[in-house]
Amino acid sequence: MLLWSRSRKAAEPRGATPGRGPLGGDEGSAALEFIGLGVVLLVPLVYLVLALGAIQGQLLGVESAARHAARTMSGASDERDAAARADATVQSAIEEYGMDPGSVQVAIRCLPEGAGCPSAGATVVVTVTTKVALPLVPSVFGLDRIGTVPVQASSAYKVSRTWAGG
Repeated sequence: MLLWSRSRKAAEPRGATPGRGPLGGDEGSAALEFIGLGVVLLVPLVYLVLALGAIQGQLLGVESAARHAARTMSGASDERDAAARADATVQSAIEEYGMDPGSVQVAIRCLPEGAGCPSAGATVVVTVTTKVALPLVPSVFGLDRIGTVPVQASSAYKVSRTWAGG
């Protein structure tokens, strides 16, 4: 059986576009583009969520350590007890939030300057600083040192004017 056509051109396959070959052009490429672009955009987005989650978790730990250390120092009976309480509070926060103990730095000062820490009516200021390692950063070529984000939190707490310690 012969295919009959009014034109003298050869019959082209159904769906073919002249000059584009037998597959008919761009049909079906949208799904491939969606998958390719989805992967290209999804991978950085997932990494961003992981990195921001790690930073936020450490930031909550640093803030908690500073706040609770200032509060426990203001209720201590003397300066030695205040230092021991602050140290125990910071160690507890380090363990609870999974911070690196080697990178945590604590600075304690009292205002006004020159007053004992703590003393009646003084303000205890505790500043806690640490570095957060970004996830999936390899330790080759020192990238693990470069791939860190410093986080810091300070807290101030007023000691009662009737504090009788020290």
